[in-house]
Amino acid sequence: MKEKVKSLLNSKIKDLNMYVSDAYYSEQEGKKIFNIELDSDEVIDLEKITEVSKIINDIIDNTNEITDDYDELDIFSKEKGVVEDE
Repeated sequence: MKEKVKSLLNSKIKDLNMYVSDAYYSEQEGKKIFNIELDSDEVIDLEKITEVSKIINDIIDNTNEITDDYDELDIFSKEKGVVEDE
């Protein structure tokens, strides 16, 4: 699943200097969740996550390559740690 998601999404989000680092299913409170974890060589701010989420949602809505056998989609970025003021 992870490789399929990477091949489908990475080319579409590379202009934002982001890529899929993981894709997996989990379960919380009885709901099946499809998780897409993003990463970048840069700090990923909320604006970028929002922009990438729109792109990913459009792709997933318009393709049959990713199963829709889940209750929720969770798109998030890896935590890079605390950025301290210089």
